[in-house]
Amino acid sequence: MKHAPAYRLATTILHGFDEYRARFKEITADASRRFRDAAWRETQQASAERINLYKEKIDVTLGRLKRTFDPEVVSHCECWREARNHYAELISLRLDYELAETFFNSLFCAIFHHRHIRNDWMFVYSSREDAAHRSGIDLCRRKQVNGDWQAALKWALIDAPFENRFAEIDQDTHLGATFLQQHLPSAMLDDDDTEIELLNSVFYRNKGAYLVGRIIGGGEQVPLVLPVLHGEGFGEQAGGDASLSLDTVLIETDEVSIIFSFTRAYFQVEVAVPREFVDYLQQLMPHKPEGELYASIGFFKHGKTELFRALNRQVAKREEQFIIAPGVRGMVMAVFVLPSFRTVFKIIKDKFDPAKDVTHAVVREKYRLVKRHDRVGRMADTQEFSNFIVRQDHFAPECLEHLLEVAPSTVVLKGDKVIIKHCYTERMMTPLNIYLEQCSDQEKEMVLKDYGNAIKQMAAANIFPGDMLLKNFGVTRHGRVIFYDYDEVCYLTECRFRHMPKSQGNDFQGGDTLSIGPNDIFPEEFGPFMFANKALRDMFMAQHPELFDPEYWLELQQAIIDGRVIDVYPYRNKQRFAGSIGQLVY
Repeated sequence: MKHAPAYRLATTILHGFDEYRARFKEITADASRRFRDAAWRETQQASAERINLYKEKIDVTLGRLKRTFDPEVVSHCECWREARNHYAELISLRLDYELAETFFNSLFCAIFHHRHIRNDWMFVYSSREDAAHRSGIDLCRRKQVNGDWQAALKWALIDAPFENRFAEIDQDTHLGATFLQQHLPSAMLDDDDTEIELLNSVFYRNKGAYLVGRIIGGGEQVPLVLPVLHGEGFGEQAGGDASLSLDTVLIETDEVSIIFSFTRAYFQVEVAVPREFVDYLQQLMPHKPEGELYASIGFFKHGKTELFRALNRQVAKREEQFIIAPGVRGMVMAVFVLPSFRTVFKIIKDKFDPAKDVTHAVVREKYRLVKRHDRVGRMADTQEFSNFIVRQDHFAPECLEHLLEVAPSTVVLKGDKVIIKHCYTERMMTPLNIYLEQCSDQEKEMVLKDYGNAIKQMAAANIFPGDMLLKNFGVTRHGRVIFYDYDEVCYLTECRFRHMPKSQGNDFQGGDTLSIGPNDIFPEEFGPFMFANKALRDMFMAQHPELFDPEYWLELQQAIIDGRVIDVYPYRNKQRFAGSIGQLVY
């Protein structure tokens, strides 16, 4: 029996999606082996491969469509209407139906260049929006505490699918139990039915493995995350310790939210039912947007779908207009916001300020670099949109006027529609320069400390931000400092850190001349460049004197060149267990 072109179109797309999912699952499933063997470089490569995989499989499937079907078939919207209906039926019983819908959308947008965005022809809204059903798969394992918190934590660790042994499990669980008994609500501690519930899957990222779930009892629940690490030096030096340890116990919603932050690399975690998995995570982090949770477990393209749907819902309320983002206007990007949506929209200007010696192509490549790289909790994740269409009356007049002036090749007014041919989105933050103008003296000290830590942690991940001005960093609702301006970002190992030659008058001692190459950087000159305010500069230099020493940067460079993978943990050092049994550092 010969099937209609629309049906074959749907099955061809689904075949491409199956290829994508099969390889995605292979890479993810191998995370446990990489953790067991401390294959840290391979871990970084696998993370980048999995990010690149989506576009690779879209391109392969697109080529297959163009080879298999006549142009009038693939370019006919009515054919896609039929194909959408067939596809919705084909995926109706799948556990990953929403990811399959996003894959279909990506092919439609590739064919029609992000035009004709209508629910008739693609999945602007999910085919199961009103008819979602539960899979019946139990995602979790559970154990009643019965007053013995140490035994419950032992169960959590020993029953997890780790192949390495725990070096000091009695000590680790004693420390964890002590922490829980000191910090959990009394109603939970006193309830005979209190239980620990953990997702069956282990979350792997960088050098860490995380057990994620919650504690339920006394009519309350708190999230629970148990980070597990290898011994010092394992995988990087002879004699490193292959055994495991419990690094800390996390039970605060904000702490767990930071672990799943939009500023970090995506987890490698096996997910049987994506929708139900994300629903569970959202119970632990109710303020975390759904799209960010999908992205955090590797489904960043579907995270973009959820972001788009959430934006459509917010715009439809007509409660406010897009406005120019607060803060200093950028030299490369024009930035606007919908204030209540917690997202900024960034458009590359047609012409850059003279101080910026980059091109449009270079800027896009910098954003791709950050997307692929480990963001170590210090660089904002981005989503990229093309041919984004919004009604003119959704923009404040001065905002639209500004966009049309600085980016006329990207922002076009057609009738009552604004067409934005290309833009990036990032999570909204308070620009660091504005935060410093409004905060207390104590908050200044804390945020400057974190500003320096952000620079150090990016450097440890082989990233140099280039432009370290305060306006290029933001402060999250958790008070963390995040870098978000990527047009000058580069690998740390590409930089040439130099001492300033000593001079007498206009002459440099020893006959030196100050010849400066494009990658030359003089850390001793950072101070005045970063801070016009001398009081802030002095405070920062007292907190982070090493940042102004070229030797610090050269030593860090050498460590990276030598193959050392420097991890940055998503919780504070003072929260980590340390010292002898019975002693806690948090």
